[in-house]
Amino acid sequence: MKNSEEQAERRVGRGREPAAEMRPEEVLRLIDCLKEVGVEVWLDGGWCVDALLGEQRRVHDDLDLVVDLRDVPQLEQILSEEGYELLGGAAPLSFEMVDPQGRQVDVHPATFDEKGDGVYKMRSDEDWIYPAAGFTGRGEILGKQVRCLTPEVQMLVHTGYELSDKDHEEIRALRERFGVAPPPGYQPP
Repeated sequence: MKNSEEQAERRVGRGREPAAEMRPEEVLRLIDCLKEVGVEVWLDGGWCVDALLGEQRRVHDDLDLVVDLRDVPQLEQILSEEGYELLGGAAPLSFEMVDPQGRQVDVHPATFDEKGDGVYKMRSDEDWIYPAAGFTGRGEILGKQVRCLTPEVQMLVHTGYELSDKDHEEIRALRERFGVAPPPGYQPP
């Protein structure tokens, strides 16, 4: 049993093997598959930033999605049918599904309150709130409009961890294009 758990751990997350690029065609394919069955998702993370900017600016090794917690079983079923396997985490917390090539989908389930805010349960057992207005973002991938978190919320999600060079670049690009304030306490490199 331990050997299969170790194999699963190597296949998920940063540095996983195998690993494959999450190409724009695959992003759109997965969004369309989910949309066909009525599962709404919002892009988060790197693909969200690139969609908001209307161009792919870097290679992505994953796809971050925010989804209503109630839709997780259907999302898991659809992604499984598309060749993705649950390899890390589990709802109601974030989880990762990876296909045999190493493409990874990071899922962030949220429970929506009466104001429309998305309450996301973090692994620390704290709640992180996606403001309702943050779900109104729209971006574009390969000329197709997609749902995204807004630039303002993308700034908020760049808090609480050590920022990498790509994070600093995303913050810079969002500030330049949309004039949004950097994350609270942000110190540029």
